[in-house]
Amino acid sequence: METQKVSKAGKPQGSNISGILNTRIIRWATPVLAIAGLGISSLPSMALTLFFSDDHDSYRACASQLLKAGVAPQAAAQGCATAIRPRDLSACVAKIKQRTKIDPTNALASCTRARRPKELASCVVGVSLNTNEEINPAVLNYCGRSLLPVTFGDCVVGLRKEISLAPMQALDTCIDASETANGITSSPILP
Repeated sequence: METQKVSKAGKPQGSNISGILNTRIIRWATPVLAIAGLGISSLPSMALTLFFSDDHDSYRACASQLLKAGVAPQAAAQGCATAIRPRDLSACVAKIKQRTKIDPTNALASCTRARRPKELASCVVGVSLNTNEEINPAVLNYCGRSLLPVTFGDCVVGLRKEISLAPMQALDTCIDASETANGITSSPILP
C-alpha cells in the first residue's frame, strides 16, 4: 500500500497541483472567451453595416442612370424605389435607350414589370435591331410576356434570318411556341 504525502492543511499534495492548474486555465481562458464573445456579438451589426452601405449606392446608381437615359425625376425615383435590384432596372432602361429608338419612359414601365430586366433589354434590343425597329412598341410587350426573354428573342431573330416572316408573324409564332412549351396552353399542337 502506498502512502500519500499530506500537506500541513491535511489535504493530499497532488490535489494542490490540479487546483493551481485550474486557476491558471481560468485566468487565461476568461479574457480570451470575453474577447471572442465580443467579436461574435459584433458580427451581425458589421454585416448589416456592410449590407446597407452597398444598397444606398445601388439606388443612387439607379437614379443617376435613369436620369441620364431621359426618365423624368419622379418616375426615376418611383422606379428605383420599387425595384428589387435597382441596378438591373436602370441597366435595362439604359441599354434599350442606347440601342433603340424606344422612349425611355416606356422602357422603364416594361423593365419595372420584368422578372429579369437585363434579359428583357437583350430581347428588346436584339429583336428591334433585327426588325429595323418597325415594331418597337410591340417588342416591349412581347419580350415582357415571355418567361425566357433571351430565348424568345433568339427565336424571333433566328426564324427571321432563315424564313421570310413579317416581324409581327415572327413575334406571334415565337410567343405561341414559348407559351406551349411552358404548358400554358392546354390543347396540343398537331402537325
